[in-house]
Amino acid sequence: MEISFWKMNGAGNDFVVVDNRDGRYVLSQAQIARLCDRHRGVGADGLLAVEPAEKGADYRMRYYNADGGEAEMCGNGARCFGRFANFLNGFTLDKVSFETPAGVIGATFQGDNVQIKMSEPQGLQQDLTLDLAGTELTVHSLNTGVPHAVVFVGDLAEVPVREWGAALRYHETFAPRGTNANFVHRIGTSHIAIRTYERGVEDETLACGTGTVACAILHHLRTGHPAPIAVDVRSGDTLEINFTPDGTTFKDVTLTGPAEIVFSGTVQI
Repeated sequence: MEISFWKMNGAGNDFVVVDNRDGRYVLSQAQIARLCDRHRGVGADGLLAVEPAEKGADYRMRYYNADGGEAEMCGNGARCFGRFANFLNGFTLDKVSFETPAGVIGATFQGDNVQIKMSEPQGLQQDLTLDLAGTELTVHSLNTGVPHAVVFVGDLAEVPVREWGAALRYHETFAPRGTNANFVHRIGTSHIAIRTYERGVEDETLACGTGTVACAILHHLRTGHPAPIAVDVRSGDTLEINFTPDGTTFKDVTLTGPAEIVFSGTVQI
């Protein structure tokens, strides 16, 4: 089967994007994993599919991790999805909405940046003490569309992201579906840097949008520093997180950053 695709990236988080509004593509988990394989396919952290909306939004976003498994949400993927929807409309849109398993996401366009309004975070847990192969860590968790574990550290360069990330991802506390794992260093009052191990990619990625939101909110809860919060990611880009706190709940959560189409092509699978 020949597939037409676009390659996009949001702050270094990269995606294969397919226009499936007519339902022509029915891809298996193995086929999606092959498309995302950096040696045997196009190469990406995940695949985005544009489908018709079912509940009144403009489109439906389907997101699959690099292992081919479907996930509820992807923040950087949602920004790329918004940019791609605008591309499908000749870049004439001021805003677009799309359905995800995590809720309806709205995207607006600010020059080269895309801002998405996210669903309200859920499942806050703070100050969990977890043992990772003999190392005790203080771990916080928050679901910002997908689950995230967050650890604050003194030096990001010294963190064994693959080792600790995999241990957190499969830790019994987050069973059975597992979690993404984020490591955070405070730069300033409303400025942090993070590194993320992503579930489904099973490795560190250059950026994670939902992870930046989880880390920014937990930074606020720990320090009281207000939004907007700037988050430096591994790619070198900086994303901006905004929200309105209401005790330990958060409303009007937005994620702003770059999203670009890199190239397009066809591939046989």
